[in-house]
Amino acid sequence: MTRLAVLGSPIGHSKSPLLHRAAYRVLGLDWTYDAVEVTGATLAEFVAGRDDSWRGLSLTMPLKHDVMPLLHSADATAQLTGVANTLLFDRSASPDGAVRLRGFNTDVYGVTRAFREAGVERLDDVWILGGGATAASVAVAVRELGAARATVLVRDPARASGVAALGASVGLELEVRAFGAGLPGHAPDAVVSTLPGHSEHGLLFPHAVRQSSVLFDVAYDPWPSTLAGAWGDGGGTVISGLGMLLHQALAQVRVFVNGTPDAPLDDEAAVLAAMREAVAR
Repeated sequence: MTRLAVLGSPIGHSKSPLLHRAAYRVLGLDWTYDAVEVTGATLAEFVAGRDDSWRGLSLTMPLKHDVMPLLHSADATAQLTGVANTLLFDRSASPDGAVRLRGFNTDVYGVTRAFREAGVERLDDVWILGGGATAASVAVAVRELGAARATVLVRDPARASGVAALGASVGLELEVRAFGAGLPGHAPDAVVSTLPGHSEHGLLFPHAVRQSSVLFDVAYDPWPSTLAGAWGDGGGTVISGLGMLLHQALAQVRVFVNGTPDAPLDDEAAVLAAMREAVAR
């Protein structure tokens, strides 16, 4: 039996098992996929304790950072962002069956696909709420969609230094400002919130911004989040975090099945449809 799991703490709310199990059913693979409570302090021990039945792991925060030192290799996106949300136990390249831990970041793909699925093909100016690992992936994703400028709004600007450095490395003109410093004096193309759905940030978005700017809220539990609800009440366009979750999970399935996020699955349209239906229920 081939085994997979999503790790995190807390992890009981995760929809990843629904998505992955639906995918493997369509693909005709008798693979198991569970949710396991693992913290940063226990991650290394958990990874080292997996036997040959294990194919891979999905990782939530803060494990996306914590896994990086454990990896033998990481794809270009994980190296760029400094975070990996996918770990593959690869035994194919070693004649003695020794395992190599390969890391991938599929969050960037998830963000870009969710934007495009909502009809947003290009961005120029973006506000990002939060400065953690997901914000790093968002910064790379919006740059891929053409963004030239981004403002990162955080509680503590000192904790967003990594995102600021990342912005410079990908050619994104990026400003970091504290929540209390107020909003820029213009409406962006999009506001991307990487904050928990129940988070209280104290930011008051003008009606003009809520009407003209797309909100991409990566939170999906609870839904709608406080921010998404206010945005919708103002008549604005809202993209749910379920879109990102769906597409990053599809790329993870590609990794677990094909060894790379770049190789499409057999009958991928049917796989994606089954995954979408699983979370819609």
